[in-house]
Amino acid sequence: MAHNVCLIEGDGIGPEITAAVKRIIEAAGVSIDWRPVLAGVSAVEKAGTPLPPETILAIKETKVALKGPLATAIGKGFRSVNVGLRQELQLYANFRPARTIPGVKTRFEEVDLIVIRENTEGLYSGLEHTVVPGVVESLRVISEKASRRIAIFAFETARKYNRKTVTCVHKANILKLSDGLFLDTVNEVAKDYPDIELNDCIIDAAAMKLVMDPTQFEVLVMENLFGDIVSDLASGLVGGLGVTPSGNYGADVAIFEAVHGTAPDIAGKDLANPTALLLSATMMLKHLGEMDAADRMEGALLSVLQNPETRTGDLGGKLSTSQFADTVAEACAVGSSG
Repeated sequence: MAHNVCLIEGDGIGPEITAAVKRIIEAAGVSIDWRPVLAGVSAVEKAGTPLPPETILAIKETKVALKGPLATAIGKGFRSVNVGLRQELQLYANFRPARTIPGVKTRFEEVDLIVIRENTEGLYSGLEHTVVPGVVESLRVISEKASRRIAIFAFETARKYNRKTVTCVHKANILKLSDGLFLDTVNEVAKDYPDIELNDCIIDAAAMKLVMDPTQFEVLVMENLFGDIVSDLASGLVGGLGVTPSGNYGADVAIFEAVHGTAPDIAGKDLANPTALLLSATMMLKHLGEMDAADRMEGALLSVLQNPETRTGDLGGKLSTSQFADTVAEACAVGSSG
């Protein structure tokens, strides 16, 4: 039976990398009825708004979406569509694993950590206004409800992936009320998980420790802005945003996405690396119960990346986006027949 999945191709290189991922999923033998929906710049051009109501409705119906990168203007223009999707669909948990990829040279080996980011509030609540000319006030919202559900998600993630520790990242030494509430709530939730050790770490110290020795962490949980920064930092430890996946989870809806940029300088040139979106798609397939296909896709990808000759240009190889997709797809098919 085919799965119904919404597809947001995205801006810039989005259409190219989503096409590549669709090709590989098909080769893995998974049947998906793709439901194309609009968001971002293409939505403004065709529907007059960056996040049409029809898109939200469609994702609520299918309950699953795969999303390419979306452009967000800096300091002007429409509000971030990524933030809008998370808030409209209450995708409260952002799941960002960072794992060493064999063959991709980085400063560290054997990195295998998971960043869990609260996705719906904090400074991303978007509550800001001009007090007087030249003075702007932004409100950072932290609630017990949102802190509790992200803490539960983090501990459940630790159990699911057989991790022994969860680290709560915060700034409660300075933000005593807001981050104090977050830290207190995580501590309270931890009482229900006696099999998992809870640590806590101030955000600046956590950043230092990550770049010194990331292997000391397993699962990290934090509020929105800290999670945004730390998850990108963690990606940099294993090769960058081009090789790390992301999933956004709500109570009954999930969106899996590439978190890197739209790379307009190479859009349409068949040069983009689809690895991040492909790994996000393997997370999506596991969410859909397609465990075997997801494992074969990931195994095929990792085998292709180990050969310098079969990488895309950003990783020192010579393959185009479509050639890379064909190579991974062929490896998937071989794995399936074997």
